[in-house]
Amino acid sequence: MIPECKIYSDGSSYIAIPHTEGRKGPRRKPYEPLIDVVDPNTQTEVNKQETNNIQANEIEKKQPTMTANEIADMGLVEVTDEYLIKLFERNDGAEISAPISALKEKLKPKGRLMTHKELFDELYKANIDKRPKERKQIILDGMLPYFKSLDTAKAYVDKGFERKRHNVISRRVRLSRKIYLHKHWNYFVTFTYSNELHTEESFKKQLKYALWNFTKRKDWQYAGVWERAPITNRLHFHGLFDIPDGTMPGELITVNDWDSKNHRRQNTVQNTYFNEKFGRSDFELITSRETLGNSIAYILKYIEKTGERIVCSKGLSAYFISDINENDILAQINDEDKPAKFLLFDDFECWDEGLYIGQASDSVIAQMRKAN
Repeated sequence: MIPECKIYSDGSSYIAIPHTEGRKGPRRKPYEPLIDVVDPNTQTEVNKQETNNIQANEIEKKQPTMTANEIADMGLVEVTDEYLIKLFERNDGAEISAPISALKEKLKPKGRLMTHKELFDELYKANIDKRPKERKQIILDGMLPYFKSLDTAKAYVDKGFERKRHNVISRRVRLSRKIYLHKHWNYFVTFTYSNELHTEESFKKQLKYALWNFTKRKDWQYAGVWERAPITNRLHFHGLFDIPDGTMPGELITVNDWDSKNHRRQNTVQNTYFNEKFGRSDFELITSRETLGNSIAYILKYIEKTGERIVCSKGLSAYFISDINENDILAQINDEDKPAKFLLFDDFECWDEGLYIGQASDSVIAQMRKAN
C-alpha cells in the first residue's frame, strides 16, 4: 500500500500524488526594503536627470564607496535613529556628517512608501490590457528610478513576469482540479448589476453574501471569477454552479433581448430573484461534457487575461486523501523536477488509514478526507 496519497481528477482519469514530508510551519517572507515612489508628473528636474542617467546606464555600481550624503540623496526612508546610525557608519566606520534631525528631514519621503513588489504589481495591473511586450517596457520604465542600474531593473522585471506566469498556471491547475473533482455542475451563470440597484462595491459585497447563504443553507457549490466588460468596464461574475433540485429561488424565465456583442436578438434564461436583487442574471444549462469544457475554458481565460483570483464556495476541494494499493496503479507518470505520480484504474479502491471504504464512486469519494 502507498499511504496518504493526494488524488485529483483531470476530467477523465484519477491521478495520485504520493505523500511527501514538506517543511512545516508558515513560510517566512523575504525582507523587502521600502522605496519612496514619486509620481512621475511631480518629479523634480534633478530626479528626471537621475532617471535619464540610469536609462543610459551611465551610473556605476558605486554603493560600497558612497558617502553618507550620497546615500541620503538616494531617498532612503527608514528614518529611525538606530537605522541612521547603522546606515551612516557601515562604510569603513564613516562618521555621521549632519545632526540626526537634519538627516531625518533630508530622508523624509517625497511620495508613497512601498516595496518593489508592490510597485511592480501596481504597474502590472494598471497595464493589464496592453500587449505583453508593451506592458513589460512600461513597467521597466516605471521601475528604473528605484534601481542602481538598468541590468538590475531588467532582472527584477523579468523575475516579476515569471512570478505572474507561475501564479496564473497555479490558479488554472487549482481551479481545474476543484471543478473536475466535483462532477455535478448544472449551470453556467453570469451576474451583472444595475446602476439603479447597486454600486460596484455593494454589488460585489451583497452577491458574495447571497452566494454564501445559498452554500450554507441550500448546499450550493460554485467556482468562478470576477470580470470586467471590455467596452463598458462593467463588473460582473462568471461561475459554474451546482444547484440541487428544489433549491432554486424565484423562477427561471426566457427573455428575448439584444446581444450587444454579436449585434443580434437572443433568447436568454434569467432568474427573477437575482434580477430583482442585482439587475440581471443569465443561466445556461450544462447538458454535456462539451458545454462543461467550454464553461471551464471561459473562466480560465479570464484568470489569465485579468489576473483575477478564483472565487469558490467553502468546501470545494482539489484533492481527496486515500491509501492506494499498488495493484490499482495503471501507469507511473514522471515529470521533470517533480515527484512521480500514478495513473489509477477507474475502479480503484479507497482506503482511509487502513480502513477499506469502497471502490471509487461519488458516494465513496464524498466520505474521504479532503485537501487543497
